Formats: sequence, structure tokens, C-alpha cells
Amino acid sequence: MSSSGRPGIDEYFLKIASVVAERSTCLRHHVGAVAVKDKHILTTGYNGAPAGLKDCLELGCLRDELGIESGTRHEICRAIHAEQNVIIQAALHGVSMVGSTIYCTHSPCVLCAKMLVNARIERFVTYGMYSEEEFRSLFAEAGIAFDALPRPPAGIEYKP
Repeated sequence: MSSSGRPGIDEYFLKIASVVAERSTCLRHHVGAVAVKDKHILTTGYNGAPAGLKDCLELGCLRDELGIESGTRHEICRAIHAEQNVIIQAALHGVSMVGSTIYCTHSPCVLCAKMLVNARIERFVTYGMYSEEEFRSLFAEAGIAFDALPRPPAGIEYKP
């Protein structure tokens, strides 16, 4: 937070990503993502089952039932990752993500990192590190800046 008590721009959008994560239907991790360009939100996404399909809140976690470790066997999961959903929402609404910044509650898996490279984002900002770090070399090669910042305060300050 700045000296004026007003959150800086990165903290502001990371807090928004945290609120987006509250919509997650995953029983393991709530992840939220916000695509931003020129300080304006382009799209948001959270992890959960494809639209209209039954999710883990209703069916239970298939990965837990099968004893699958976090960060492995992504194909055995009902959920679409938050980063994937932020890209899908941009495509559905005709919004280009070229040159945008993604604010996300977790760092990306390698599959999401590949998609973000192809979406031509410029920067990825997070406060939570995922168990794998293969994304780092992809981002470096593609020239995508990566920033891991402190987790923003959860509270919201209201002025009378």
C-alpha cells in the first residue's frame, strides 16, 4: 500500500484476482486471474468445470479420489484453469490480450504458460507460487516479465 493508504496498481489488481478466485468450484485450490491493459480490466477467469457441466462441488474431486498429487496429471481434472478461462473469455468477447498483464493468485502451470505466450501477454503478476516452475523458462524466452509480489491484505478499507 502506498504512503497515502491507497493500494498501488499491482496490489489493486491482485486483490481483484483474489475476489475472482472466490467463484472457483475446485475443492483443492481457488485460483483467480484478471487480464489488464492500460489499467483497465479486459477479462477475468477462475478455475472450475466447463460452463454448464457438473463441478467438483457437486461431484467431488476426482483427483482426491484417485490420490493424484498436486501439480501432476492435469488431464485428470474437471476444472479449466483460471488462466485458461481468462483467455477463453477474451476470445468469446473479441478482446485482444496482446500486451496485457495477467494478475493471478498462483503462478501458471506449464500448459497455461504456453497459452499465455501465444496470447502475447507482456507481464504476469502473482503472490502464490504453484508447485512447478517450468513456466519460468518459457516466459524468459518469450520476453514475458514475471513478478512474484507479497500477498495483498485481505481486508477492504471503507471510508464513511
